[in-house]
Amino acid sequence: MKKLMFVLFVSLIGLSSQAQEKKKKNARHDVEVNGSCEMCKKRIEKAAYSVPGVKSAEWHADDTTLHLIINEEKCSTLDVKNAVAKAGHDTDVVKASDEDYEKLHTCCSYERL
Repeated sequence: MKKLMFVLFVSLIGLSSQAQEKKKKNARHDVEVNGSCEMCKKRIEKAAYSVPGVKSAEWHADDTTLHLIINEEKCSTLDVKNAVAKAGHDTDVVKASDEDYEKLHTCCSYERL
Protein backbone atom coordinates (compact mmCIF):
# COMPACT_ATOMS: atom_id res chain seq x y z
CA MET A 1 0.00 0.00 0.00
CA LYS A 2 2.84 2.36 0.87
CA LYS A 3 4.53 1.64 -2.46
CA LEU A 4 1.32 2.36 -4.34
CA MET A 5 0.86 5.68 -2.53
CA PHE A 6 4.50 6.58 -3.19
CA VAL A 7 4.18 5.80 -6.92
CA LEU A 8 0.98 7.85 -7.17
CA PHE A 9 2.61 10.74 -5.32
CA VAL A 10 5.72 10.72 -7.54
CA SER A 11 3.66 10.50 -10.74
CA LEU A 12 1.45 13.38 -9.57
CA ILE A 13 4.51 15.55 -8.93
CA GLY A 14 5.93 14.60 -12.33
CA LEU A 15 2.72 15.55 -14.13
CA SER A 16 2.39 18.87 -12.31
CA SER A 17 6.00 19.85 -13.06
CA GLN A 18 5.51 19.09 -16.77
CA ALA A 19 2.40 21.23 -16.85
CA GLN A 20 4.34 24.16 -15.37
CA GLU A 21 7.07 23.91 -18.02
CA LYS A 22 4.61 24.79 -20.77
CA LYS A 23 5.59 28.25 -21.99
CA LYS A 24 2.87 30.83 -22.13
CA LYS A 25 2.76 32.20 -25.68
CA ASN A 26 0.64 35.31 -25.20
CA ALA A 27 1.86 37.85 -22.68
CA ARG A 28 0.69 41.26 -21.54
CA HIS A 29 3.07 44.23 -21.53
CA ASP A 30 2.73 47.94 -20.89
CA VAL A 31 4.98 50.31 -22.83
CA GLU A 32 5.35 54.04 -22.28
CA VAL A 33 4.84 55.85 -25.61
CA ASN A 34 4.81 59.64 -25.99
CA GLY A 35 1.93 61.21 -27.88
CA SER A 36 -0.86 63.71 -27.39
CA CYS A 37 -4.03 63.19 -29.43
CA GLU A 38 -6.38 60.80 -31.22
CA MET A 39 -4.25 60.94 -34.38
CA CYS A 40 -1.34 59.76 -32.27
CA LYS A 41 -3.48 56.91 -30.92
CA LYS A 42 -4.30 55.67 -34.42
CA ARG A 43 -0.70 55.97 -35.60
CA ILE A 44 0.77 54.23 -32.53
CA GLU A 45 -1.73 51.36 -32.63
CA LYS A 46 -1.27 50.94 -36.40
CA ALA A 47 2.51 50.77 -35.95
CA ALA A 48 2.13 48.19 -33.17
CA TYR A 49 -0.22 46.02 -35.24
CA SER A 50 2.28 46.10 -38.13
CA VAL A 51 4.53 43.80 -36.08
CA PRO A 52 3.72 40.11 -36.62
CA GLY A 53 2.70 38.54 -33.32
CA VAL A 54 0.86 41.53 -31.84
CA LYS A 55 -2.58 40.33 -30.76
CA SER A 56 -3.84 43.53 -29.13
CA ALA A 57 -2.58 47.12 -28.90
CA GLU A 58 -4.39 49.94 -27.15
CA TRP A 59 -2.80 53.32 -26.39
CA HIS A 60 -4.20 55.70 -23.78
CA ALA A 61 -3.41 59.41 -24.00
CA ASP A 62 -4.13 60.09 -20.32
CA ASP A 63 -1.24 57.96 -19.06
CA THR A 64 0.69 57.61 -22.39
CA THR A 65 0.76 53.84 -22.03
CA LEU A 66 0.47 51.28 -24.81
CA HIS A 67 -1.16 48.11 -23.50
CA LEU A 68 -0.02 45.11 -25.53
CA ILE A 69 -0.80 41.44 -25.82
CA ILE A 70 1.88 39.76 -27.91
CA ASN A 71 2.85 36.25 -28.93
CA GLU A 72 6.36 36.08 -27.46
CA GLU A 73 7.31 33.31 -29.88
CA LYS A 74 6.80 35.67 -32.84
CA CYS A 75 7.88 39.09 -31.54
CA SER A 76 9.20 40.99 -28.56
CA THR A 77 8.36 44.32 -26.97
CA LEU A 78 11.54 45.71 -28.51
CA ASP A 79 10.16 44.92 -31.99
CA VAL A 80 7.01 46.88 -31.16
CA LYS A 81 9.02 49.77 -29.68
CA ASN A 82 11.13 49.99 -32.84
CA ALA A 83 8.00 50.07 -35.04
CA VAL A 84 6.39 52.78 -32.91
CA ALA A 85 9.60 54.84 -32.94
CA LYS A 86 9.72 54.53 -36.74
CA ALA A 87 6.21 56.04 -36.78
CA GLY A 88 7.59 59.10 -34.93
CA HIS A 89 6.80 58.39 -31.28
CA ASP A 90 9.38 58.01 -28.52
CA THR A 91 9.10 54.99 -26.24
CA ASP A 92 10.70 54.36 -22.88
CA VAL A 93 13.66 52.62 -24.56
CA VAL A 94 13.69 53.54 -28.26
CA LYS A 95 13.61 57.16 -29.38
CA ALA A 96 12.21 58.23 -32.75
CA SER A 97 14.64 59.79 -35.18
CA ASP A 98 14.38 63.57 -35.66
CA GLU A 99 13.25 62.96 -39.26
CA ASP A 100 10.41 60.68 -38.17
CA TYR A 101 9.36 63.09 -35.41
CA GLU A 102 9.30 66.04 -37.83
CA LYS A 103 6.86 64.14 -40.09
CA LEU A 104 4.19 64.23 -37.36
CA HIS A 105 1.25 66.61 -37.67
CA THR A 106 1.57 69.78 -35.56
CA CYS A 107 -1.15 68.64 -33.13
CA CYS A 108 0.86 65.49 -32.49
CA SER A 109 3.91 67.33 -31.17
CA TYR A 110 4.87 66.24 -27.69
CA GLU A 111 7.65 67.28 -25.35
CA ARG A 112 10.76 65.26 -26.12
CA LEU A 113 13.17 64.55 -23.30
